[in-house]
Parts: sequence; structure tokens; C-alpha cells
Amino acid sequence: MNTALERVRAKVASQKQALPALYGDVDFDITPERFTDDPKTSVAPRLAHAKLDPDKLALIKAYTLLGDVVADAYAALMPKYGFRPLIQMLTTACDQGIAAVPDAPPELAAFIADMERIPAWLDMDMVREGQKLDRNAAANLGPFAIRGAFIATFMNKYAALPMALTGTLSNDTAARRVNETATFFTTTLLPGSLERHGAGFKAAAMVRLMHSMVRFNALKRSNLWDVGVYGIPIPQVDQMPAGLIPIFLMSYKIVATGRTVFTPEERARVELARYRCFLLGLPEDLLADTPQGVVDTMNARSATLRAGFDDATCGELVRATLNAYLPPNERPENKLFDKVERGFAKVFFLKNFLNGDRAAARRMGVEIGPRDFMLFGLVALLVSSQLAAYRLARNVPGVADLTDRRLVARLKKQLARYGHAEFTSDAEQYRPAPGAKTAKAAT
Repeated sequence: MNTALERVRAKVASQKQALPALYGDVDFDITPERFTDDPKTSVAPRLAHAKLDPDKLALIKAYTLLGDVVADAYAALMPKYGFRPLIQMLTTACDQGIAAVPDAPPELAAFIADMERIPAWLDMDMVREGQKLDRNAAANLGPFAIRGAFIATFMNKYAALPMALTGTLSNDTAARRVNETATFFTTTLLPGSLERHGAGFKAAAMVRLMHSMVRFNALKRSNLWDVGVYGIPIPQVDQMPAGLIPIFLMSYKIVATGRTVFTPEERARVELARYRCFLLGLPEDLLADTPQGVVDTMNARSATLRAGFDDATCGELVRATLNAYLPPNERPENKLFDKVERGFAKVFFLKNFLNGDRAAARRMGVEIGPRDFMLFGLVALLVSSQLAAYRLARNVPGVADLTDRRLVARLKKQLARYGHAEFTSDAEQYRPAPGAKTAKAAT
């Protein structure tokens, strides 16, 4: 018997008893349509002949039906408190501690305690080193890559529906979500941000609550979510790619070279990503710590997510995101940046998600012309030179600290451009997603 798998299955089943108001009608013995045991029908048919660990596949299946027990319990208090008071209490608890919240509900105390828990593997010195290492890419590549990376979550109808329900089909809302995502990852790279009272710790708590609010609203208020088709909204396996994608890409390259362990610098980046995901509520089973383990976990998720692209949902999300104006205002320098960044994002999208098929992009309403390719090339050249220069400076005695301070200053400047992140999910802003089934959560 696989004890880890049995433990996860028990945790999944316990959601019904722990949160009957949210999960009481859900049958956790079902296999939702989104899960496939035939890689040929998945988003990664290339894995059809790969040797995939049956226990790992079963683990992914179980986590497809797992939300976030402690954060979900707190979000389920919305009918009693309202969503803004919940956010305010969480903000106070992050800034000042749970004792500073008058009559704090026990669900909030449990939420904060879960985030304060120190995993046995955590080495904060290594996490801080990972933050230093990742500041380079965040400062130089981040502003150009965030839109393209955000689109990755829209290329599958089963994973994209929560975003469609929350109203992200409009350009303005899409811009806010992109900037909020950029704000979160940038904030978690600032010095001290992942300490208990740091800004990154609080941002993780807010994102975690937002996800739970989406689950509550999708299941109980939208009347559009079909668990039998989509599983649990924003399950743990769908949060994993967003939090670990740089680590996945790095691990694939490492495994391809035949290496089996991370270098010290790679390990620092991995530990940063793992701890950030831990704060977001991801189970430690999904946070592998070896290159092969990371690859196997991602392959298991990809091989079991059924392929599906619904233009009314996925296509609209892609178009809304690519058409969104991200800068804070329309000053000339911001309008110029928008043109350059948007051109880069469209080619990034073409290369990474459409295998270079411009006809497929055109069918989705995304026109990509010669100017976009030119802008992509110019940005790639500029960013590559900046990344290399900062990597070299990092190894020069007396210059490394100065370089890091400069990167921190640039990240803070970027945060000002992204604007204040709300990290909220208001059910009144939800809208029917085109093509979405109108079945209730009970199946």
C-alpha cells in the first residue's frame, strides 16, 4: 500500500466533513472529465510512450480534487463577514499577528498558523540566496515575459475556466490580473519579503485567500461549475505550474544533460520556488527537490490533464490578455514600452504555445507581423546582454552588493508601475463563461 497516496486520498475525502457548506455535495470518488489516464488525449501526447510512475499519476489524480483546507475554511466565512472584512482581518494578522485581530475567527488563526509552520526542509539562508539570484531575471526579463507567461494558464479549457468566471475576459480586468501576478512574484524577491512579517509572506496569504474565494464563489454562487467535468476549481495541481515553471524548465535541461543533482546556485533557486509555493498552500508532495523528481511531477500533471481548447473561453482570455494595456498611464514612454512589450509577448506566445504556427494564431484573432518579430529580436538581444552583465558583476568582489542594490531598486520601481494589487475575487463581478456547462457543483 502506498501510504503517501492513502494519506492524500484521506485528506481529499475529509473536505466533505471539514467544510460541508462548501464541499458537502461533492462526490470525491469521481474521476472528473479533465483527468485522463491516456496520455494520447492529454495536453502532452508526446508522453504517450514515456515511462510514467503509476503512483505519481495516482497522486496527481488525487490532488485534482483537493482545494486548500485551511484557506477554504476561512473563505467559507464570506456569507457571515463579507469578503472585504475577511481581507482586512487577514491583512492585520499578517502585519501584526493574529492577536491584533479583535475576535479573530478560529479559521483565520488556523490559516495563519499553517503559513507560519516551518517545513523540515526549509533553509532560509538558501531561500535568501535564491531571491538574490532571481532578481536579475525579474528585473531585466520580467517586464517583457510576464504577459506571455500569464497566457500559459489559458491554453486548456479545464484549467482556464476559473479565470473566465472571474471576469478576466475584459481587457481592463486582464491587465489587472497580469499586473497582480507580476506584483506577487516581484514582491517575493525583495530582501526580507518572505520572513514572517514580510511583504511577500502577506502577498502569498492574499493570493491564497483569493484562490479560495474563487473556489467558494464558483461552487456556491456562480451555478456554472460542474465538478464532474472540471474537478475542484483551482486544484493544487493547477497552481504547481505557475509557481514552478522556471524550475521545471531548468530541470528539463539538467536531466537532458545527464546530471542528477542541482548545483548550489540551482538549489538556491529551487528552494526559493518551493518555499514560495509552500506559502501558497501547495502540498509538499508536489514540491520535488531533485531534477528528475521535478520533471516526473510535471510530466505526470501534463500527461493526465485532458487536452481541450474552447475559443469562447481560452481564445477570449488569450485575446483579452494580449490586447490589455499594462502600463499605469499613457505617457509617451509608457505607450512606447507597450508597443515593444506587446510585440515581444505575441511572438513569445507564438513560439511557446503554438509551435510557430502563425495561421493558428490568426484563427484565434492574434495577428503577428514582421514588426513583432523585429521587436522580439531586439528585446531578446537587449535582455540577454543585461542578464549576462549582471551575472558577471555578481562574481566581482566589491561590485556584487552594489549590483544587488541596483536590482532591488529596479524591482521596487517596477512594483510602482504595476500598481497596488487587490488580490480579491468578488462574486458580483463574475459572469457566465461562454460554453460553460450550467450544472451545479453536485454530481
